[in-house]
Amino acid sequence: MASEDVVGKTSETAVSTIVNLAEEAKIASEGVKAPTHAALLSICKSLVAGGVAGGVSRTAVAPLERLKILLQVQNPHSIKYSGTVQGLKYIWRTEGFRGLFKGNGSNCARIVPNSAVKFFSYEEASKGILWFYRQQTGNEDAELTPLLRLGAGACAGIIAMSATYPMDMVRGRLTVQTATSPRQYRGIAHALSTVFREEGPRALYKGWLPSVIGVIPYVGLNFAVYESLKDWLIKSRPFGLAQDADLSVTTKLACGAAAGTVGQTVAYPLDVIRRRMQMVGWKDAASVVTGDGKSKAPLEYSGMVDAFRQTVRHEGFGALYKGLVPNSVKVVPSIAIAFVTYEVVKDILGVEIRISD
Repeated sequence: MASEDVVGKTSETAVSTIVNLAEEAKIASEGVKAPTHAALLSICKSLVAGGVAGGVSRTAVAPLERLKILLQVQNPHSIKYSGTVQGLKYIWRTEGFRGLFKGNGSNCARIVPNSAVKFFSYEEASKGILWFYRQQTGNEDAELTPLLRLGAGACAGIIAMSATYPMDMVRGRLTVQTATSPRQYRGIAHALSTVFREEGPRALYKGWLPSVIGVIPYVGLNFAVYESLKDWLIKSRPFGLAQDADLSVTTKLACGAAAGTVGQTVAYPLDVIRRRMQMVGWKDAASVVTGDGKSKAPLEYSGMVDAFRQTVRHEGFGALYKGLVPNSVKVVPSIAIAFVTYEVVKDILGVEIRISD
């Protein structure tokens, strides 16, 4: 009888355990649901808002964007663009109004999905980092710190840059070429197919490493400065800038301008090196970009460090900041317009955009 009681108790325990596990599995399965229609719609709205923000902001400053790239890669022994105003006038005189926007189609084709992925990735990374931070600190009311926002922005920048880099690479070449360039790309598709066929698939990612390294401080600081500055203004309310826990469009533009200024200043030398590496393999590129600065020998860099070394040796340290002035004039309104457009579009679409709450 004793043995039967033991067996009976053991069986009851086993059955009870199985029932409990089944109930826990049921609860867990109910908790893991497929994305609802509302959730998918929210994701689509977020992507649309990010794409619109990128397209609007980049088109608004397209002439300055083109001039910046031309300054970054021009041969120092054949100066055509000596400054912002002179450069814009020269493009207008030699290529007309359309010349000011050359490459903007490919730029928007890249920046729209890039911006969409970047803003969406930032929101998702922020949510994940905030959840992990709250778990680690045990404080369910904890908010994102500037450093955590920097990390979320860096993640978003890397994801967006990597996803759309081939478009950025051919956009650089399309922007640089003129009517007298030895190599003519007829458009985005032709440039992509030509580079792929003549230089191989790896060529589409030339300059990727300095781009990724540069995007970490650039995008990271953009988001960190913008979000942190907004939060500080809302909480401290200096000069009455915040009304009802919100900021005016003008104040948001100022926050975006500050964010853009900080980010681009830190990351600019890497942007110059990226552009120069993208030109490698382009036939007769040395007629546009300096190799040794004196001949049309094939332009070659063995890597990012070599590109830095050659640029500084042949042109001086200041070459790492070529095009900084038009870029500064461009970046400040561009970043500001992008952030504000993103928030305005999401507000119109009825999507909640606060991350740190």
